[in-house]
Amino acid sequence: MIELYLSKVTETSESEQAGKLYARVNYKQALTVSDMARHMAEHNTVFSEGSILGVLTDFVKCVREQVLNGNTVKIDNLAIFKATVEANALETLYDATTDKVAQATIGELKDGDKTGAAVKTIKLLAQSTGDFTRDELKKSAKLSWTDKAKAEILAAKGGASPSPSEGGGSTTPPSTNNGDEPGEGD
Repeated sequence: MIELYLSKVTETSESEQAGKLYARVNYKQALTVSDMARHMAEHNTVFSEGSILGVLTDFVKCVREQVLNGNTVKIDNLAIFKATVEANALETLYDATTDKVAQATIGELKDGDKTGAAVKTIKLLAQSTGDFTRDELKKSAKLSWTDKAKAEILAAKGGASPSPSEGGGSTTPPSTNNGDEPGEGD
């Protein structure tokens, strides 16, 4: 069950979202590779927690290695991992006035530079795939409000009990937000 809390955009914000409420995920805990190995070992497997931990640890190292070698790594029904870059806006490949050429490096361009480091920063991108796509998540996710959000809804109603569609365990997402607008994820 994914629990949601309410986050209000500050009234002083100059955006059109000022004062509006958005549902956010209340993350319960961050599981480490060790935690996942322990969890997997509890699923009646013949492999010990230590064996699973070793495989997962090696797997993480290999995914990192492959991504840093310019490959994408697709883990079926989970995600495709790949490196992506935020590029600098180069005006030219060679600036004769400074004798600088475009470089396949990471860095910031200084004011007035027409060329230099081609990349501002590099990032890891994880894109859902298979049974873990956005559409599949919408079908499978079960949502509810946190106790605090339920109390806020109750207070907004003037003390009446929240109905199931207002926080008693709805299984449908509160909106069809596509992630391009405020309100989806933090």
